[in-house]
Amino acid sequence: MKIGRFLLNNLVRHLEDFEYISRSGRGLQNQSRLLQSVSKGTIFSNRRMYSTELQPQLSSDLIKIMEKRLSAIEHRGAYLSSFINKPEASPAEYVKANKELQQLRGPMDLINELRTKQKEIEGLKSLITECSEDREMIKVANEELFQAMEEERRLQNQLLKSLLPKDDADERDCILEVRAGTGGEEASLFAMDVFKMYERYSFKKGWKFEVVEITESDLKGYKEASAAISGAGVYGKLKFESGIHRVQRVPVTEKSGRIHTSAVSVAILPQADEVDVKLRHEDLRIDTYRSGGSGGQHANTTNSAVRITHIPSGVTVSIQDERSQHMNKAKALKVLCARLYEMERSRIQSNQSKLRSEQIGSGDRSERIRTYNFPQGRVTDHRVGITHHSLSDVMQGENLDIFIDALLLRQEMDAIASFSST
Repeated sequence: MKIGRFLLNNLVRHLEDFEYISRSGRGLQNQSRLLQSVSKGTIFSNRRMYSTELQPQLSSDLIKIMEKRLSAIEHRGAYLSSFINKPEASPAEYVKANKELQQLRGPMDLINELRTKQKEIEGLKSLITECSEDREMIKVANEELFQAMEEERRLQNQLLKSLLPKDDADERDCILEVRAGTGGEEASLFAMDVFKMYERYSFKKGWKFEVVEITESDLKGYKEASAAISGAGVYGKLKFESGIHRVQRVPVTEKSGRIHTSAVSVAILPQADEVDVKLRHEDLRIDTYRSGGSGGQHANTTNSAVRITHIPSGVTVSIQDERSQHMNKAKALKVLCARLYEMERSRIQSNQSKLRSEQIGSGDRSERIRTYNFPQGRVTDHRVGITHHSLSDVMQGENLDIFIDALLLRQEMDAIASFSST
């Protein structure tokens, strides 16, 4: 608990610095540098130490806990290495043991590096003790000792991150779903703005952004919109964007100039396929119908729209974006798999200890996570208390990383606090 409170207090100080830089208008370069420094782990040490040249110092208590885990990995690795060389091991046992050994190979290589470096440190300390009267030798030995201890810290930090719980879905692509909530047409217009914000952000990241379905309102806003986003680690980057996004501004339909509050819901779902989700044909009801809205004469005169209902869960997905029934069906199945996969993940996670703290939020779409105040030109994330005073940049897909990186950092800190208490 003491370690957890210590880490949390240091994180709060960092987040205060985030907000200070955002308010002071010192520019994106300083924000980027600060985010890079904290994301590399300097949160473990004094908050003034933002240099990436020095490695953060882990607490002695945390090192003791980590050493127990490292010893267990060393013993397990030695056992598996011995087991796979036994002639009496069956082919099935050999495959299983070898697979586990390969999974441990990365941490074991780091552990070996760490042990070698620790022996070097002990040797240098002994040398300094033995040569206490040779000033030149002590000077050289102290310089080498400093470098060796920095390398030891780097390896310890790397090993700590490798031991933290990982979400297998983080490396997956994702499905983005945006829905207008309270606020009528204004909510639909803001849903369109949010959807396009993520589209711009995806392009800046070099991700592929494929529109799956858009349902427009009377004023050409988006009642509902969904997209498939593909790229390296997309879900892990965007997963905390799920929730209620609130907007405060004067709607285009407001003649008296009053500020209205509206909201949209955002859901980020990890993409899945039929390997992750077993879809039986008898569990699906597939309906085709004529698509509505724009799309030309062909779209409105053929049964190109597809509605798929998963009978056991009651989940329904309707797609009419494409002119081909086959393509609409493929898109609908992709979205259906993602929704069912997320339902199963949520069920499993609810039965396990929570990795996400209440301060991060659950990622549930019913949780209010962010407010976009247009009159004041600011965006506030309520989970980490960060306010950024350049709303227009955020809506253009810029500076979203200020919030995203802070949330991922908070997640990492919660994982470390959980690690230290187990």
